[in-house]
Amino acid sequence: MAIHAYLRVSTTDQTTENQLIEIERAGFKPEYVYADEGVSGGVLAAQRPEFQRFLGFARAGETLVVSKLDRLGRNAMDVLGTVKLLEERGIKLIVLALGSLDLTSSAGKLMLAMLAAVAEMERDLLIERTKAGMVRAKAEGKKVGRPSKLSDKQKAEVRKALEAGETIYGLAKRYDCPRGTIRLVRKSMEGEK
Repeated sequence: MAIHAYLRVSTTDQTTENQLIEIERAGFKPEYVYADEGVSGGVLAAQRPEFQRFLGFARAGETLVVSKLDRLGRNAMDVLGTVKLLEERGIKLIVLALGSLDLTSSAGKLMLAMLAAVAEMERDLLIERTKAGMVRAKAEGKKVGRPSKLSDKQKAEVRKALEAGETIYGLAKRYDCPRGTIRLVRKSMEGEK
């Protein structure tokens, strides 16, 4: 039966090559390789192009190998749902970082449930720490968030142009920025009144 390898990286700056090398070093010789590049783990597995292609191609009795659990996803419910789907279709799932444990087996499902819950808790804690850091930085008077697409001078020009009746779309094109940036300038004008 065929062995499939699924690889995923979150940004286009990263490469899936190391994941494939890791799978091959573990003794697996995948006949089919699916690689989603520039796709966040937050995107549900079933919505990723290459994972969808795998699902359309794989058959019962075949094996899917991934290097780490987070290649399947970062959301516990999504990962558990993906494992359940594979189990229902008779596809064996091997995660190398878990000692090549088959996650569709009883022991594997127990391990998966615990690991997915811990991973989701870690992600939630990271979000909480990030929010707390942003609140602290704001309290200290520091600017948080992305840098503005427009300089102060450009914002003043946009204000004048808006007052003169120019459209948000036209200004966004002229300043090569999203319309939302121009809307924020307009919103700041409303706050000044």
